[in-house]
Amino acid sequence: MVVKWFNVGKIVNTHGIRGEVRVISRTDFAQERYKIGNVLYIFMGSEPPIEVKVASHRVHKSFDLLTFEGYDNINLVEKFKGAMIKVPESQLQPLDEGEYYFHEIIGCTVVTEDGETIGEVKEILTPGANDVWVVKRKKGGDVFIPYITDVVKQVDVENKTITIHVMEGLLDE
Repeated sequence: MVVKWFNVGKIVNTHGIRGEVRVISRTDFAQERYKIGNVLYIFMGSEPPIEVKVASHRVHKSFDLLTFEGYDNINLVEKFKGAMIKVPESQLQPLDEGEYYFHEIIGCTVVTEDGETIGEVKEILTPGANDVWVVKRKKGGDVFIPYITDVVKQVDVENKTITIHVMEGLLDE
């Protein structure tokens, strides 16, 4: 069986001398994903993934700082710089109704309630109050769709379609 892997973050540097690594997270669930005792996998190029267990987690500025059991020295984690942290699909938790993983939304076709195709979701921004889905149009610039009930009317992850209500100014270039 082929294992499907999902990015959690990227190790961008070490922090201090006690084996702490600085991570730019790519997960909505950093507090859950980095709980002490959780298993993560470090991918470095074409080498097999390295299984690690979280020993500590804290937030510093815009980074998540992690240590792993058995890696308590800067010399042991230096090699992880630039590596990706991933989890297998089996570690994804079920979400509440109306919540979606990024990989379920990215690649979806966005259509209006009238059936007009707007484009495809290429990225998700997380600026604060609500996510914003960046839609690549077939012609013209990107469209920014706020994930709010007034705009997003239906999400069908099975068929990779999202139906939106076009509010005034939403599709203006």
